[in-house]
Order: sequence, then C-alpha cells, then structure tokens
Amino acid sequence: MRIIVDAMGGDNAPAEIVKGAAEAVRELGVSVTLVGRLDDVKACLDREDITGIGDKIGIVHASEVVAMEDDPTTVLRAKKDSSMSVALRLLKDGEGDACISAGSTGALLAGATLIVKRVNGIRRAALAPVLPNGGRGVMLIDCGANVDCTPEYLLQFAFMGSFYAKDILGCPDPRVGLLNVGTEETKGGGLQNETLKVLKEAHTNGNINFIGNVEARDVLLNTVDVVVTDGFSGNVMLKTIEGTGMFIMNNLREIFTANKRSKVAAFTIKKRLDEFKKKVDPSEVGGTALLGISKPVIKAHGSADARALKNAVRQAVDFVKADVPNEIVKNISHMVIGRAE
Repeated sequence: MRIIVDAMGGDNAPAEIVKGAAEAVRELGVSVTLVGRLDDVKACLDREDITGIGDKIGIVHASEVVAMEDDPTTVLRAKKDSSMSVALRLLKDGEGDACISAGSTGALLAGATLIVKRVNGIRRAALAPVLPNGGRGVMLIDCGANVDCTPEYLLQFAFMGSFYAKDILGCPDPRVGLLNVGTEETKGGGLQNETLKVLKEAHTNGNINFIGNVEARDVLLNTVDVVVTDGFSGNVMLKTIEGTGMFIMNNLREIFTANKRSKVAAFTIKKRLDEFKKKVDPSEVGGTALLGISKPVIKAHGSADARALKNAVRQAVDFVKADVPNEIVKNISHMVIGRAE
C-alpha cells in the first residue's frame, strides 16, 4: 500500500512530516510518496534513519507551497505546482492509495473536490473527526466543511458516518444521532425538524440505526456512535471540546505540580494520567477523514508532529482497507431525497 503525503503542509513541515512518514514506513510496513520541494525533503530525510526502508520512500518534486493565509477557493488553481495540488493529482491518477495533508483545511477540501472528485451523487464532502467517548470513539460529521446545509446533506452525512463507524471503528450497528438543543422531536429549527423526518424514514427502511436527537452533553458519554450536524454547529462543538480538554489538562498540571505532596500524588497515578492524556490527545487519532470523496483523503492537524503524522498514515491504511467510498457508491440510492428506497 502506498500513501501520498504532502510534505510541505502544516506548521511543522517538512521536518516533522518527513520524520512521521519514515516512522510509518518502519512501523506499518507501507510505502510513502513525499511530495514537496526536493532539496528540503531530501535534507529532512537525510536526518532520519531509513536503513532498510529507503526503497519504500519516494519523493515527487513540487515547487510551491499552499500557505494557511491563501484563499482556499483559488489557491490550487493559482499554485498548480503546490505540494498539495501535486499530491491530490497523484491520488487521482492512481499513483497511491490515499493522500494525507496537514495543510489548509479549506484548500484540501476544495482540492479533493475539484481534483479527486466526490462520489457521484454525493452533494458535499464532509469533515468527520473521531472524538473520545470512553469506547471506540464517536464520529462528528460535519465539523466545518459545510456551514449551510440541507436535510439531504445531513442524510448523506448520516450514511457516510455510519459506514465509517461500522467498517473502521468496529461498531456492528452504529447508533446515529442528530445534534439538537433537546432530545424531543419538536426541538430545533427547520433544518433539524426536516432532517429528523428523513433520518427516521431511513431508519424505518432499515438503512441506518437512527436513535433520534442527541444533546451536545451526551456526545462523549458513549450514548451514540455518529453525531450528524451542520458544519457550523459541528465546528463550534469540536472547538469547545478541544478547549475544554486543554483547560482540564492545564488545571491538572497546576494541581499536581503545586507542591511536594501533590507531585508525589501525581507520581502514584502517573500511569492513569498518561492514559487520560492519551485519550484526549488529537495526535493519537492522527487526522480527520474527508468523507464523500471518491478516494481516501485524510486531513492531519495543522500542528501535526511526527507521531500525529504516523497515526494519520495508520488511519489512512484503515480507510483504504475498509473501502468506504465503494460502500457509499453501493448505497447511494438510499442517500438521495426523492429517490430513497
């Protein structure tokens, strides 16, 4: 399996990206194509121990870099030789099985849509991170790609998230919930009310396991496997969860380093603290899947370090093996309002 990696995307590129890619080759047995400025990538690669794995690491030169401040809607046309553009074209042309970038989320979404293309019949691709919930994890879809949504978009998000949860998270019958301001069926605005109807119909037809409305406070309590929402609400929820996690970890750090007694207490439960930190660390997941694209594309965190990039490769491998895009193709007739079966 060959994974294409945008070596120039992200805050820590190219050094950490190249290091993580080399670790992924060594630990996961995959082949990697690094896309970026040849001299920069080679210099980073020369600092890594690639003894025995050099033949599994390729480099494709790309002279330009997509910057975070670039306009996502035009940058890939203006910078056709950017590492992100070249990486996506390689994926489109079958030169790899999946593509990973820690670069601009908007540019990657636009590029994946315009270059790799959506699955035929899918209205919008969605960003779908997996959040910790004490179990296998819970998928939040969408988390920012689509601010303005229709009931059909959310219906498709529900199906795509359900396929991912089943095939990659290992949920045999994923519980799908609609994010709302209350669990009662009368709650929410027009979008939520109309979406509730089509999701209930899909459940009645046996296509998804829809459990109804869910509140934000229940998402991390292992009560649901896939949370469906518009990108605005999803992004607010995601950033709130991230901020809460940072707040908790910072306060725990202050508590356990306040004095000698607290430091001794911290030492006695260090293993459990490390386990908790691992649960809330985005680097452990690696990245966010772009669902609805015809081939696997993973958005790694903008601040991804080597460990995060390695885990993004692990996620990409699982994505390829599960063949989620093909499952979407096979079920597209259930995912279009007016033609749902």
